[in-house]
Amino acid sequence: MAETIDGRALARSIDEQTKAEVEALVAAGHNRPGLTVILVGDDPASDVYVRHKVKACDRVGMRSTEHRLPASTTQEELLALIDRVNASEHVHGILVQVPLPGHIDERAVIDAIDPAKDVDGFHPVNVGRLSTGTGGIWPCTPHGCIKLLQSVEPDVEGLDALVIGRSNIVGKPVAMMLTALGCTVTIAHSKTRDLPGKARQADIIVAATGIPEMVKGDWVKEGAIVIDVGITRIEGKDGKDRLVGDVAFEEVQHARAVTPVPGGVGPMTIAMLLANTVQAALSG
Repeated sequence: MAETIDGRALARSIDEQTKAEVEALVAAGHNRPGLTVILVGDDPASDVYVRHKVKACDRVGMRSTEHRLPASTTQEELLALIDRVNASEHVHGILVQVPLPGHIDERAVIDAIDPAKDVDGFHPVNVGRLSTGTGGIWPCTPHGCIKLLQSVEPDVEGLDALVIGRSNIVGKPVAMMLTALGCTVTIAHSKTRDLPGKARQADIIVAATGIPEMVKGDWVKEGAIVIDVGITRIEGKDGKDRLVGDVAFEEVQHARAVTPVPGGVGPMTIAMLLANTVQAALSG
């Protein structure tokens, strides 16, 4: 039976460390670290995410501010707001919730955020620093994946890692992080030839395609570590909806360890967002 990697427990541990760092900064006379979240439009899922992030700030003693803008907000108005928040000494982290309305260029919005306050780690400066190993702010979900992996195997140098997914948000950055840790990394995707065969060679699999239960049991060799980034709501055999990942969880119990869905990568994303905000405050 595979070890289930408890993302909720690890996230709580990271939050405790973040809270201690926040209080140490305040005790040293610095401004309390602050995160600003900008939400444009009324996407229900985005609203839930924003509320979770604000509550998380409260848990660790961090200041949070919200800017909720109508879907009719122009790109120029949004960029002007970002410019004002960039200049605020009380704001150390800026997060613009996606998706954005179709008339707004997401790339232009990301580029407008001060790289030192880009706690999502998506700005080209932070992406470049990650790729060259020169610091910067690491993106939250990929960094959470690495923390989960290292909670099982602290030293991954020399291991073969397969990243299934090539997105700018998860696949590419997690591959760069694994490379920096000394893994031999293969980046694959849903169209990769003989993907099951490549997966069977991997000591570490990070699945981030968004295809429900794509990674089957016979794709995973005994003793591998599996990090499942996907989360999709599907209808179960009983007619009720359930959340599943990119990995057929019950089929991979011969692995050394695997993250569950939910309760694996998801909680780590917010924990790393808060940790990134403190990192930004320490650097500012």
